[in-house]
Amino acid sequence: MSFNSLGLSDALLKAVSKKGYSTPSPIQQKAIPPILEGKDVLASAQTGTGKTAGFTLPILQLLSQGQQLRQRPIRALILTPTRELAAQILANIKEYSEFLDIRSTVIFGGVNQNPQVTQLRQGIDILVATPGRLIDLQNQGLISLAKVEILVLDEADRMLDMGFVRDIERIIKVLPSKRQNLMFSATFSKDIKKLAMGILHHPVHVEATPENTTVDAIIQKVYPVAKEKKTELIIKLITEGNWKQILVFTRTKQGANKLTESMISAGIKAAAIHGNKGQGARTKALAGFKDGSLTALVATDIAARGLDIPLLPHVVNFELPNIPEDYVHRIGRTGRAGASGEAISLFSPDETIFLRDIEKLVGLKLPVENIKGFEPDPNASKEPIKQGQGRQQRNSTPKKPKTDTTNRSSNNSFGPRRPSQNNDRRSNR
Repeated sequence: MSFNSLGLSDALLKAVSKKGYSTPSPIQQKAIPPILEGKDVLASAQTGTGKTAGFTLPILQLLSQGQQLRQRPIRALILTPTRELAAQILANIKEYSEFLDIRSTVIFGGVNQNPQVTQLRQGIDILVATPGRLIDLQNQGLISLAKVEILVLDEADRMLDMGFVRDIERIIKVLPSKRQNLMFSATFSKDIKKLAMGILHHPVHVEATPENTTVDAIIQKVYPVAKEKKTELIIKLITEGNWKQILVFTRTKQGANKLTESMISAGIKAAAIHGNKGQGARTKALAGFKDGSLTALVATDIAARGLDIPLLPHVVNFELPNIPEDYVHRIGRTGRAGASGEAISLFSPDETIFLRDIEKLVGLKLPVENIKGFEPDPNASKEPIKQGQGRQQRNSTPKKPKTDTTNRSSNNSFGPRRPSQNNDRRSNR
């Protein structure tokens, strides 16, 4: 199948061809036709399979065919959990709409709102937004959603996990009741699908790959290592392997900072990216990583969604995620668009239950390789880690942190959010 057979306009086909694409990915083949027909869609696809184009291309087609209103009210709203993903989606829209009379912009927190407001006042057809900044501007009377025809929840499961449930509810209440709804995500649990039924109307369910599977092109390895030797091991892997570009995931912001400092001390050019970093620092770090001036980018799970780095060769889980779905998103930063990649997990005994959950989710027994001198003590405790929220807390009622300003009440139609050890929700508003 070619893009020509999907019913896209000549202007869109020209833009797609300019990007070097000729054959649509499976998710694009399955999602674009029903969206063009105006149907609600619930779509699940592995990260890195082109799902962003799966909704941006048909949205551009529908808007370009519709009546262009003089004031250009917002006609399509795309909600996404993080700034990085929002910026990436806008970049894709800009590329695909090069030959169309369509205006688009992005709004997110962490930066001055004035330039964003200026863009909105000039008239926008498509708005990409993180929920917090959207509500902030709406409360100030600076934005109207009264003419929205299409709503997209991208990475919907992550938005719910990050505590955006109340924000999403508030936004939906001010949208026109008659609209097209699209939900896209790399994974959809049964609970998420059930929740989606409260937003979507008789949706077409599109699934390009089995849920929670990992890309075949990714070589996955597990290195058992004593917890206190993880930093030494990752520095050894980078230096002796002469790695030029490595994305490293930690569970906490503090852990990301500490590891970054150790890497820099070892002569590795590295930077951390997480919710406590200002938007300028995050943008600079990501740009340096993409252009090769940085060797290592150390990130918390906010970066698991939205980082599009072509031909990224290495992803390392310095710490295994306590939510197994996050493993899929993390390693999905490599092996994108058919390219090969390597995903390495540094595994200490106290993460045994996390590894078991991940293997159960992906349906694979991950291959284990031992590195001499770094093996953990065979008698080391396999009890889950004590810091943050581990598996034990997932199966019991966690104590509410004294300074927790990010949790939302679970008494809502979307159900409770899952806990995460690294909650960067506020800083992504």
